[in-house]
Amino acid sequence: MAGSGVILDTHALLWMDRDDPALGAQARTLIEAAWRSGRVAVSAISFWEVAMLAERGRVVLPEPVTQWRHGWLQAGLEEVPVDGGIALLATQLRDSHRDSADRFIIATAMHRHATLVTADRLILDWPGGLSRQAADV
Repeated sequence: MAGSGVILDTHALLWMDRDDPALGAQARTLIEAAWRSGRVAVSAISFWEVAMLAERGRVVLPEPVTQWRHGWLQAGLEEVPVDGGIALLATQLRDSHRDSADRFIIATAMHRHATLVTADRLILDWPGGLSRQAADV
């Protein structure tokens, strides 16, 4: 596994939560191996994104988002705060995603030297120096 673990994009976290078959076999294998060694994380921005999606009715969670987040953290998922270093790195991603939340997620993975698990084609096709795994493969 490249770098120091795995960062899940928001949709990959939601797919894991639902045991969604959209999460591909290679991605599952990578995540499971990282999980066993306690090296699976998400950007704090992903919890914000999930809360916004739930508020807009675009996702339905089995419990309130605060409890849902707490359950994941209790299970061993690491939450990476967006600090100044990550925020500044997000501004330096040339030809990267226009979506600010995605830029923070990319910067978090780069800052941690972790593999980003995502199905976002803009991220997967980005030529920047990012270790990534297609979530749907």
